[in-house]
Amino acid sequence: MVYFGSFWGVIVFGGNGPKVSALQKVTDDWLTALPREKAKYFDRVVGHWECTYAMMSIALDDALSLRTRGELVCARQQVSIANALLGRLAESLTSSCDALRARARRIVSLPNVKPLKPAFFRGNTAQSAASWNAILHHVLFGSRSRFFHKVRILSETLTHLTREFDETAVDISKGLSVQPSDCWAHLDLLHYDFNTCLRETEVVLKSFLRVLPADQLASLSNELDALAHSAPVRVRARLSSASA
Repeated sequence: MVYFGSFWGVIVFGGNGPKVSALQKVTDDWLTALPREKAKYFDRVVGHWECTYAMMSIALDDALSLRTRGELVCARQQVSIANALLGRLAESLTSSCDALRARARRIVSLPNVKPLKPAFFRGNTAQSAASWNAILHHVLFGSRSRFFHKVRILSETLTHLTREFDETAVDISKGLSVQPSDCWAHLDLLHYDFNTCLRETEVVLKSFLRVLPADQLASLSNELDALAHSAPVRVRARLSSASA
């Protein structure tokens, strides 16, 4: 087994010398540059995701620092901002997963994918989803079934993590938690697992763009833009003067 950055690759040796496995193919797809137009599109989409994620992470870090200093009202305000930004990013990511699945049904060859690894997550929600994905990955045959299952699991996991983050953030802002420290620690855990799902989605998107016929790139872009504009607007939780 060979480790490539954050990717695991397996080289299988056969009668005619080493053969690159499906896992190695995923690594190659990620490391190899896309054609120009696809690369521009990928950079635009991922750039938007990364910008939103960075703002959300800064707001959450500020909230944690403010709470440590005892500035609870400001900490709750920053949690509310982080919650809204995470919700916005989750809507974009899940919409993209929906668009990829819809477009994938019209494509003959789909990219190889690797199963999610439970060890890359910290919380029960994401670890359970990753375990299920890993089990079915070895049961399902063919890249098509594996691709559809991984994208669906990613979308569902992002939805569950976002819901947990929202519920925990509301509890903090309204002072409803019996053990506030546990709530704050849970936000940090969810943030970590959300980040892992974001990276996995970026890898899937790049692999999908590699096999997408060039004449379908504009259609995919239009579909993603339409889904992004139709996503519901999240309502930010009202702040409370209760202690956190």
